[in-house]
This record gives sequence, structure tokens and C-alpha cells, in this order.
Amino acid sequence: MSVDTGSELRLPGERPTGKAGSRPPIDPRLWRYSAAARGYLVLTVGLSVVNVAMVVISALALGRILAGIIVDDVTDVRRWITELSVLLLAMGVRVLGTWLQSRFAHRAASRVVAELKGEVLGVAARIRPRDLDVRRDEIATVLTRGIDGLLPYLTGYLPALVLAATLTPATLAVIVFQDLTSAAIIFVTLPLIPIFMILIGLLTRGKAAKTLTAMTALSSQLLDLLAGLPTLRALGREHGPAARVRELGDAHRRTAMSALRVAFLSSMVLELLATLCVALVAVSIGLRLVYGEMSLEAGIVALILAPEVYLPLRMVGTRFHAAEDGIAAAERAFAVIDTELPGNGGGIGRIDARGASIEFDGVSVQSRRGMAPHALSGVLEPARVTALTGPNGSGKSTAVQVLLALTDPDAGEVRVAGTPVPQLDRTAWWAQVAWLPQRPVLVPGTLEENLRLIGDVEDIGAACAATGFDAVLAELPDGWSTRVGAGGAGLSLGQRQRLALTRVLATRRPVLILDEPTAHLDDRSEETVLYSLRRLAAAGKTVVVIAHRASVLAAADSVIEVRADVE
Repeated sequence: MSVDTGSELRLPGERPTGKAGSRPPIDPRLWRYSAAARGYLVLTVGLSVVNVAMVVISALALGRILAGIIVDDVTDVRRWITELSVLLLAMGVRVLGTWLQSRFAHRAASRVVAELKGEVLGVAARIRPRDLDVRRDEIATVLTRGIDGLLPYLTGYLPALVLAATLTPATLAVIVFQDLTSAAIIFVTLPLIPIFMILIGLLTRGKAAKTLTAMTALSSQLLDLLAGLPTLRALGREHGPAARVRELGDAHRRTAMSALRVAFLSSMVLELLATLCVALVAVSIGLRLVYGEMSLEAGIVALILAPEVYLPLRMVGTRFHAAEDGIAAAERAFAVIDTELPGNGGGIGRIDARGASIEFDGVSVQSRRGMAPHALSGVLEPARVTALTGPNGSGKSTAVQVLLALTDPDAGEVRVAGTPVPQLDRTAWWAQVAWLPQRPVLVPGTLEENLRLIGDVEDIGAACAATGFDAVLAELPDGWSTRVGAGGAGLSLGQRQRLALTRVLATRRPVLILDEPTAHLDDRSEETVLYSLRRLAAAGKTVVVIAHRASVLAAADSVIEVRADVE
């Protein structure tokens, strides 16, 4: 089984990015989405202009000094004090400009990357959960590794590109006034560098995208394996996926090494070509100086400036390949940022959910196989426990996502106290809801920080007793100060479920939504949790439970059957 690293990954709702060879040298979206990038561009252009001026001034001063010493035999240092001062000042300013460019380039580039990550995360947070599932691996790779490759682009390629637009034409114009023949040689040979750059670019087209695709597949596989490793070990299959991981690793290695080989080859070609071009200029100047067809000062100035004409283009070609991975990742990031998010605006309505009825009115949501749920209708009453039940795939979790304004229905609507959910201010609505999904969210930190993740809590002792988490705390030497990792690492699956369930039972929020809350509990704990849910409902809270177990359905005051219309 092999990995097709040549196909273009495109996310649902993502605009096509076009061919790799058709993108502009500087993507304008970079300046649109990052204020730091705009400031960095202004700084780079300003320092490049100063650098160009200092290069020209240094060449003219050095040519005047050397020609005067050699031709006119003026060796008195006092005669050249002005020229030497100008030369030293120009060199000092050039060194200072280079230092400033290096100093601020990395800071600005880091801010640009951070801003782009924030933009991508902001869009990812607003994508429908069902759509986000198919984008998860792509977005995770771009955020964690891919977009960091934009740093070489900003610190190396961009300054070289600006120099190519300023230093090359400026120095060539000075050479025209000093020595027309050298300028003609440079004018003829200079296009060879971009021509070879284009040829190399055609050779490397899509290599960075292939590398990113292979890295995405490898990262996705490794993350899935790490998440399921306990289960695989329990089944004795922990070594089974090794061959698949090895294939993905080999695919990533091949694409990465292929890109590196081309990068090294292109650098060698550009260096050799620029050296030969400068050599032609030098030979021409030397022969004409021997036969007395030009002045020594003009020859020295032209010879000093000739390498400066080719240098920016060489830098552009060399550093472009170093930044290619970052450019490819940035395109993926922009594709996510530019994704159209239908129905993602939210409203401004505010309601008090305490004591309010929640009504499903013919709610249908399109799934991969049809409508799930299909024409769901029912009322969730306050002070009652309502169970949503139905076969797997019928759309129970999707119905809850519609209720939480995380997914827009394709038909029907959900109303809270008579107000449609899309018209509600989402932040205000979410502040009144406590949700226990199938995979509870636990963040790195202490158990107490995770307990208070959704706001103020009350009656913690009763909630811990109801879920059995008090027994878990008794086994932990640090109690609530015990620290856990990402996703609750450090706790077993059952302990994570008990902590998340405790958090929901202890919250002050008036609407409680629980997806299979007793899935990892024993019969005694399940009975205690169900009693706690009925007690919270009796206190006036609206309790909604997604359930399959007969014991949970029996404890509910009302049951709503969720059906799907699938192909």
C-alpha cells in the first residue's frame, strides 16, 4: 500500500489554490491577514533602499581612491580623507542596516506566524463540527509544523526579493554611466538567472505540496495510533500498524530528500552561472584596460558593482527553495481562512433559559447518507429529564449540535423560549448550557482547573459522590491539585468521564445536555447519577440525555425518538 503524494488535498468548502507555478512571488493575503507582515514589509523596503545607496556610494568612493592612488600616484592619506570617511560611513551604515534587518526579521516573522495561526484557529473554531472532522489532520499539521516553515520565507526570501527589485536595477544603472560595455554584457547575461530559476521551478513544481501531504498523512496516522495504543495493546495488536507507519515514513523521507536534492542542485547552478557572468565582465574590463580603451576608475566601479547586480537574483533562487514548504503551508492556511462559513454569523437575541421550553420543530440535517436526524420534533421541558434515543447514526448528537448553534439545520428550527437559536447571541446562550459530549474536553492543568472550566460550580461534594469521583480523589496524593496532561492524560478513561460528569452535575447553569453520561459507569454509580439528574431537574433545570440504555430511558420523564432518513 502506497501513499499518493502527488494529489492535491482540498478541504470541503475550500477554494482551489491553483497550480504551484501560477502563484505570485508575494501572496497579497499575507499582508491582508497580518498587520505585523505589513510593518515588516515597510521596514524591509526602507532598509533595502538604504542598503542600495550605501553599495553605490561605497563603490564610487573605492573606485575614486584606487584609481587616484594607482594612476595619479597620490599616496598622501590626507588627500583622500573625505573619500575614506565616506567609504567608512557607507560601510558602517550598511553593516548597521544588515544587523537591523536580521534583528527584526525573526521577531516580525514570529509575530506573522502567530497571527496566521490565530486566524486559522479562529476559523476552525467556527467550522461546523461535522465538517471539522474531515479537516482535522490538515489543520493540525499546518498549525503545529507546516506554517512554521514560513519563517525562512519571511527572513530570507522576502528581503532577497526586495533587493532584487531595488539593488539590481540601481547598480545596473550606475554601471551604464560608468561603462556601457560592461552594462551591455550584464544586460545580456542577467536574464539567464531567472530563466534557470524558472526551469528549476518547473522541475520542483508541487514538491513542497507533496512533502506537506506526506507529512500530514504520517502525523495523522501517528496521532491515531497513539490515541488507540491502549486498545491495541489490550488486543495484542500493537505491532500490527508498524508496516503502515514505515511506509508513510518512507514516503515522507523520499519527498523531503527529493526537495533537498533539487534545492542543492539549484543553488549550485545559480552560483556557477553568476560566477561565469561576473567573470565575463571582469575579462572584458581587464582587456580594455590593457589596451587603454577605458579609465581605471570606471573599470573598478563596474567590477565592484557587477557581483551586486547578480547577488539578489541568486539569493532569490537559493532561498526560495528553503521557503517553499512554508509557502505551501501558508496556502493551506489561507485556504482555511478563506473558507466560506454559511450561517456562522449568530444573532443578538438574549433569553433567560431558566424555566424556558426548548422546541424542536421538524429539524433535519443532511449527512453523508441522507437526513440524520429527519423531521425531528419534540419539546424539552424545564424541571424534567428528557431522553433522546434512537439507533446509531440517527442524528442524536447532531440534533444537540443544532440546539447548541454548532450546526445549522437544513430544514426546521430549534426555538428556546420561542426564539429561534440562530437569532440568539451565541456567547450568552452557551453561558447557560453545560454540555457533556461523548469525548469530554480536559485541558492541561490541575483537576480543580478542569472542574471550573465551564464556570462557577456548587455542591461539589454531592456531585463527586454521585459520579464516584470522590473515590478517585482519595487515591490521588495531591487531590484536586493533581495535574493532568492534554486530553486528561494521567487519568484512565473512566476517571476522565467521571471528572467531566462531575463538572456538569456541579454547574449552576440551567440547561444540562449529556451524551451517554453513564457509558463508563457501573450499575451502582449509574443509579446514583440518574438520581442526581432527577434531583437537578426537580430544582428547575432542563436536563437532556442522549441514551441507549433501558435504565436511563426508564429514569427519564419523557423520551423523544430520533429517526434518520438514509439511503
